[in-house]
Amino acid sequence: MAPSNAVEGFWGKPTATLDWCEENYVTNKYIAEFWNTISNVIMILPPFVCALYNWNKGLEMRYILANLSLLAVGVGSWMFHMTLWYEMQLLDELPMIYGTCVFLYALHHHASPVNKRSYNYVITLIFVSVAVTVVYLQWKNPIFHQVSYAMLVFFLLYEAILALKNYPAIRSVGLASLCFYLFGFFLWNIDNIFCSHLRNARASSNNPLLSVATQLHAWWHIFTGYGTYLHILFSSYARLLYLKRECKVTKLGSVWPYLKVGEKI
Repeated sequence: MAPSNAVEGFWGKPTATLDWCEENYVTNKYIAEFWNTISNVIMILPPFVCALYNWNKGLEMRYILANLSLLAVGVGSWMFHMTLWYEMQLLDELPMIYGTCVFLYALHHHASPVNKRSYNYVITLIFVSVAVTVVYLQWKNPIFHQVSYAMLVFFLLYEAILALKNYPAIRSVGLASLCFYLFGFFLWNIDNIFCSHLRNARASSNNPLLSVATQLHAWWHIFTGYGTYLHILFSSYARLLYLKRECKVTKLGSVWPYLKVGEKI
């Protein structure tokens, strides 16, 4: 991971097991990692609006919960990067596990009859969530969390492939979600591996645009947050096609994509 730059600031000495590449308390004295914090807006505002829209259109609760899960990750990540407290780190990392389990549940049931549940699948997801939580609280190794999360994302990709076979019309949304997420993951790795070079570049330049452009963990939030939002859209789209409800991907203000849903038949 990035070398520690544990500066004691407004929130006290960092207690988290991770300290990312952004220099602490440089941009704002009240926020430890300014860019890593505010970049979480993309995981807070859009899913909140989408959850309200889905509720209004009568979508099943799991798709509302999927949006709220992304919002929870955004809020937790905001608190973590703002304070660098261990408690806030857990508020960021554990919802990533729980949220991905919600995504798995929703996508696994995209072609199931209404009110039908696969209880074995549900029990498995609950067991995984509890097991990861218990182990991670005892063994505070971020690598364990990252590997656990990666394995869940792998199974989510498998479920997405199954959905694509059923409904080829959702291919473009699925591919866009995957590409944005993978590019964000690429930036996350560059930020970790070449952190010293990025810091040196920021220190040797007075160009504020360069400083923002090289905050790659913040860009990871933006690209993966957007990719995850698209995944929820993808999952909802597959479900509505199965239910034969009128729906199409359109853009709000010709910029932001969302799933326009017709009324129930």
